[in-house]
Amino acid sequence: MSSADPRGNSRELGLATTAFALCFYAWALLGPLGPDLQDQLGLSDSQLALTVSIPVVLGSLMRIPLGVLTDRHGGRRVFTALMAFTPLPLVGLALFNDSWGAVLVFGFLLGFAGASFAVGVPFVNKWYPARRQGFALGIYGIGMGGTVLGALTAPRIVDATSLDAPFWIAAALVGTMAFVFWRFAEDAPGSAQGRTASMLASLAVFRGRGSGRAWALTLFYFMAFGGFVAMFLYLPKLLVDVHDLSKTDAGARAAGFALLAVIARPLGGWASDRVGAINVLTVSFVGTAVLALALAGLYEHMVPLTIVCLTLAVALGLGTGAVFKLVPEWFPDRVGAVTGVVGAAGGLGGFFPPLVMALVKSQTGAYALGFVLMAAVAAIALVVLRAEGRAGKVSTPAPPSTAAPTRG
Repeated sequence: MSSADPRGNSRELGLATTAFALCFYAWALLGPLGPDLQDQLGLSDSQLALTVSIPVVLGSLMRIPLGVLTDRHGGRRVFTALMAFTPLPLVGLALFNDSWGAVLVFGFLLGFAGASFAVGVPFVNKWYPARRQGFALGIYGIGMGGTVLGALTAPRIVDATSLDAPFWIAAALVGTMAFVFWRFAEDAPGSAQGRTASMLASLAVFRGRGSGRAWALTLFYFMAFGGFVAMFLYLPKLLVDVHDLSKTDAGARAAGFALLAVIARPLGGWASDRVGAINVLTVSFVGTAVLALALAGLYEHMVPLTIVCLTLAVALGLGTGAVFKLVPEWFPDRVGAVTGVVGAAGGLGGFFPPLVMALVKSQTGAYALGFVLMAAVAAIALVVLRAEGRAGKVSTPAPPSTAAPTRG
């Protein structure tokens, strides 16, 4: 892309990553706080699964329009507006978390924070040349670490203060970052396209010729990121129920899972720059399928559960880093629009599995079938991936002779 500096822009990448991390910290709070909310509100397992998953719904759906708006108006404006809004549902959750109805409403609105990913990807992408986009977007993806921050701190904050405090803290952090981003962030030259196309026109890539690849990307992210979100949200509940861990201990272990996935994400982007995203995704999907099947038989045993879950976190993290290497390669002129839909699919991938797990547990008394279903989705994603790989080798790294220097 002509506007991309061969060296990239570390300041803009740092600002976007920090903003993304704080948005995800806020977005994921209901997961680690789920056991506390269940005790306070007297929720059933199914009600709890719905509660912790509800922010994912709006966060998924809003990634589509926000991705398109970022293509048209630039990430600085859209990201700032998103972060300026996010404190409102957080304050609502701080004030009214003693009502399940209020928690569902404000949790749903909190989903806006989860849409931040679709804003940051095109914002960062425009600042980097093609050869460095996989690694840059992988670094940006470290912002998923906001979920780690939430899992590590939120239960401890509740133990030391009250259930209100984590929401107040998140509101203050995101509100402050909204000001910082507006004051210091800049869009890459020529990145905003203006009011040149309707949203439907921007999403035309999902219709007609080439739509197969666009929909394949949604499946890949549904599996990779959706699997990560689902495991992170539901793991504390499984650990408390099956292994009788304390809520704080369960939250810390879920944070360890998220941390490995966060670390693996930039590695997935870096590896995709060098060996191709399709190869990295192949490793991710094969690993996910095998490990999910292992969980189906071993989740009742703590040591195997720990080993398999941590390895699964790496497999899913590699996959999330690789998917968005393909987006600018396959659709260089519609990064925001495609990112929005692909990100929405990933978010929905995190919404349905916790509900399925709760249903499976209530009907069978065990979690095994839920993990088998995860393995089946990974296998389907692998079949589609290999079919697209045979259709055209478009994710191979750029030849050194045509790439810009990477020093700096």
